[in-house]
Amino acid sequence: MATIDGEPRQSRGVGWTERVSTRRLLGSIVVVVILGAVAILFLAPLAWMISSSLKPLADVFSPQWIPDPIAWENYPDALRSSPFGVYTRNTLIITVLSTIGAVLSTSAVAYSFARLNWPGRDFLFGLVLATMILPSFVTLIPTYILFSRIGWVNTFLPLIVPAWLGGNAFFVFLLRQFYRGIPMELIESARLDGAGEVRIWWQLIMPLSGPALATITIFAFNGAWQDYLGPLIYLHSERLYTLQLGLTTFSAGGGGIPLWNWMMAASVVVMLPILVIFFIGQRFFLQSVSLTGLKG
Repeated sequence: MATIDGEPRQSRGVGWTERVSTRRLLGSIVVVVILGAVAILFLAPLAWMISSSLKPLADVFSPQWIPDPIAWENYPDALRSSPFGVYTRNTLIITVLSTIGAVLSTSAVAYSFARLNWPGRDFLFGLVLATMILPSFVTLIPTYILFSRIGWVNTFLPLIVPAWLGGNAFFVFLLRQFYRGIPMELIESARLDGAGEVRIWWQLIMPLSGPALATITIFAFNGAWQDYLGPLIYLHSERLYTLQLGLTTFSAGGGGIPLWNWMMAASVVVMLPILVIFFIGQRFFLQSVSLTGLKG
């Protein structure tokens, strides 16, 4: 008698189908429960931050999740207590310029690694990937000495210029993988029509790389917006502070008492642009992940 997976073909009836459906249902329930527990684990700090931002200072460390009373005034009071307009302007200047630089420079470098043939290309690409395992703290002191000697300390330049030099190895790797999936025939056709490599990169490769470039933009924007260590090291004047440095002013409030509720309220406001950018670009992000890494 013919068998399927060790069971007689005739024995597979309604009962077998119901058992398979039951196992699949139980498996789906287990997966949903596990994912729900992980989601709660990750969302709990966010919920606690929002809850604390709406509490009076005396109740910040109370175990209640729903504030009573709700102190809505924490938000305007926190934003008025420090020059958050100046901090926001500084953060936008650094974030926008460094994001543009990261997208353009890493895209050009990735195109060179993906579609141009030159001596030592693969070896140099291996070195670029090797820098991903190098902790940033290793280069912190030499980099600071370099920027100090050329007079860039206490300016925005150390936070912007490196992004224009194609220095993010992960961005280069991600875009290179994406570019290798673009048919070579398109590039060869453009070359036969007399287009140079810069024109091919700008007018052909860039328009075809929307999902990958959107992913790079999200990562670059998020990294620059939330950067704390860089501004802490290079920006010494309060007029140059970013939002991340501005949040630290609440740790020494009036009378030396940290204003935790104001800090939480300001943190929620600072976090909102990141959430907006992510939800707007998540479709491109998922599309890029599905298209990148599957190609050689």
